[in-house]
Amino acid sequence: MTRDALLNLLAEVERGGLSAEAAAERMKSLPFEDIGHSRVDHHRSLRSGLPEVIYAAGKTAQQTLEIFDRLAAGGVDVLATRAEPATAELVLARFPAAVYHPTAKTISLRQSSPPGQSRGHIAVVCAGTSDVPVAEEAAVTAETFGARVSRIFDVGVAGLHRLLAVREELTSAHVVIVCAGMEGALPSVVGGLVPVPVIAVPTSVGYGASFAGAAALLGMLNSCSPNVTVVNIDNGFGAAYTAVLIARASIRELNGVKAPDFLGALP
Repeated sequence: MTRDALLNLLAEVERGGLSAEAAAERMKSLPFEDIGHSRVDHHRSLRSGLPEVIYAAGKTAQQTLEIFDRLAAGGVDVLATRAEPATAELVLARFPAAVYHPTAKTISLRQSSPPGQSRGHIAVVCAGTSDVPVAEEAAVTAETFGARVSRIFDVGVAGLHRLLAVREELTSAHVVIVCAGMEGALPSVVGGLVPVPVIAVPTSVGYGASFAGAAALLGMLNSCSPNVTVVNIDNGFGAAYTAVLIARASIRELNGVKAPDFLGALP
């Protein structure tokens, strides 16, 4: 349940259009719903502003579908990451409006209305085409939660002129996500070009001594650009989730809007 949905429900009770008993019935799954194999967190939107996301890897297709179904029933935007085609086929049969993004391995279902105002601009950058799956996971995640996304792909440091050619687009973003493997140098370069937070995502792309992304991770952690922070290897989702929160906070600050007190809703 989103904060707006909860406020509308309470307003309906206040107007007399809905009984307290009926409202309690609708809210009975808060803060979570136990469906046997999982406890679905319906309260997360109220606490953090974004709903729970399904990590489909390690789950059966049926388990993913059941969690997806319960989240969708709450009216939130639903996202499943690391979803294989068989899982996507089962979910899309139940939710034809959902979209499977095979490169990103994500399933998304938008149920909220388009925002009346911008929820922020996020640039998703990757060093090479081999990094695109991780970059796409980040891009789809950010788009699912209402951000405007610019995809800037294949601009690695081996051809620095490619990056400089898109500098204006980079500097217009509220947050920049940079995905890179090999030696992981790209986020430091981007960090020196933009006046906004840069979230670095090391990817498991590279030859033997890259150690499946460990070399890029260590390089990014040792960045000399102070606006660079780092998430885990191949974690495009985590980068985007954080970027969305940063972008929204930037928009609220520009508009002079106080952030909602989600924690105030906790018992």
